[in-house]
Amino acid sequence: MGAIVGGIILFVLGAIARFALEIDMPGVDSAMLGTILMVAGAVLFLVGLLLMLRSRKTVVDTQNAPGHSVSERRDPPPNV
Repeated sequence: MGAIVGGIILFVLGAIARFALEIDMPGVDSAMLGTILMVAGAVLFLVGLLLMLRSRKTVVDTQNAPGHSVSERRDPPPNV
């Protein structure tokens, strides 16, 4: 969850640097810095999202009885 929030924060900071700030420092272009931060934020967000979805597991219980079977699907608690 931390990578997702970090990605959003980086993206917002990059958008602010890209569209709202003008930095007058030699060798630093605010538009390029903002673009780099936005791309890094988007990548971090996607990585965090993929890691979160990858760690999710589904438990399947199947019980067979004469003449029929019952399957139960459930997600384990988040701390497992």
